[in-house]
Amino acid sequence: MRRRGKYVSKSDMVTDVLRELITDRQLSPGTPLRQRDLAEQFDVSYTPVREALRRLEAEGLVVSDVHRGATVAFTESVQMEENYRILAVLEALAGSLAVSKMTDDDLAEIEALYQRVAACPPDDERLAELNRQFHFRLYECARSPMLLLLMRLLWRSFPQGPQAGRPHEESVRQHAQLLRALERRDEEQVAAVIRDHVLGSISYLR
Repeated sequence: MRRRGKYVSKSDMVTDVLRELITDRQLSPGTPLRQRDLAEQFDVSYTPVREALRRLEAEGLVVSDVHRGATVAFTESVQMEENYRILAVLEALAGSLAVSKMTDDDLAEIEALYQRVAACPPDDERLAELNRQFHFRLYECARSPMLLLLMRLLWRSFPQGPQAGRPHEESVRQHAQLLRALERRDEEQVAAVIRDHVLGSISYLR
């Protein structure tokens, strides 16, 4: 099949759709992934399904058992911690790349989003989305589509977002530090603040 002029194999298609369903929590941990059902659902043979399940198992999204077959993996705290460590590296890189590329208008939009996050009550259902917009408005300034793709995939691995469990006041304080570093165009400090901000989330897993 073709997607936007590019050929996509059946196994790629099945892999992409299943990955999206799992990372968006539309398929819950422990859900059986029966080859026959999936082949019928995607209107493909067993071969692309088997290949997709092997790929997703390598990514840690699926587990296979001789007796039970394939199921959606449970995300343990160790896996979550590893995801935070990877995210810290990617976001720090994106932040440092963004410093030299962002315009004054970019910075003004990031500051406006910061103000909206800061003014949002901790129990407001809009907070998670506003927080995501704040972070990704900055990372978009890195002008790196691949970095954005990887970070969006990682963010989806956190059911309530990477900021879940962190006190709102702490996030606002760290966001303010990040803004000051951005205003000074201090690339190293921007990367350091982002890295500490992401890694700080690990303590709330325990």
